[in-house]
Amino acid sequence: MTAGDPAAQPAQPAETARPAEPERHARHGLIRTFHPRRGRASTTQADALTRLWSVYGYTIADPHHTYHTPEVAPDGPFDRERLFGRRAPLVLEIGCGMGEATAEMAAADPERDYLGADVHTPGLGNLIALAEARGLTNVRVARGDVLFLLRDGVEPGSLAAVHVFFPDPWPKAKHHKRRIIQPDTVALIRDRLAPGGVLHCATDWAEYAEQMLEVLEADTGLRNRYPGGSGYAPRDAVGRPVTGYERRGVRDGRPIADLVFEKIGD
Repeated sequence: MTAGDPAAQPAQPAETARPAEPERHARHGLIRTFHPRRGRASTTQADALTRLWSVYGYTIADPHHTYHTPEVAPDGPFDRERLFGRRAPLVLEIGCGMGEATAEMAAADPERDYLGADVHTPGLGNLIALAEARGLTNVRVARGDVLFLLRDGVEPGSLAAVHVFFPDPWPKAKHHKRRIIQPDTVALIRDRLAPGGVLHCATDWAEYAEQMLEVLEADTGLRNRYPGGSGYAPRDAVGRPVTGYERRGVRDGRPIADLVFEKIGD
């Protein structure tokens, strides 16, 4: 018998069904808003993750998932001063993708710190590599579920801005509950914003844009910076770099909607 002959293989136990992922987190009660993406990091990205994670990276504690962050990731509570080496206004990028937009904004805004949070390791490696290549000292990355970070690591009233650019639209109606822009999540984000702090969202999914606008306008602690007309912000007024994802959306005929709301001062 050869090694490839089924008769030569040891008997395998019958496969047991994997338990379904809990619909809600045990710790913060919020529905998972993303699919953990799998992908192979390029040589540059992998090198950045290995060499520079101890400087640029932070692992968000999550009792439900392991995100294969490099072992040198720091443990313990989120400490922004330790992570950035200074105390400056902090912008949180929820879902920073490949990091091009984050790096561009950080380069143009050196007086503020930018923390890009995502679950996609190659994208975080790409952002780290961009930060090193451009000499950006105000960029760091966080790997894991950002809702845990907001709930357990970020102090109330401590964020200058939160950016949510092109989040998963979860287009099927039965999955709409997984969209990140929901009343409870917006309330959490608003609580973590400083008075006058900005929540800036963008999407190329028209129906999701409508839901975003409805949810944001219903939060009495937020004020629309562009209340006239449709309620969406003019694209040329928001100062958001054009991303590759946005270019694809425009190419495919999907309208881009920006929503800019600020926390009403106490």
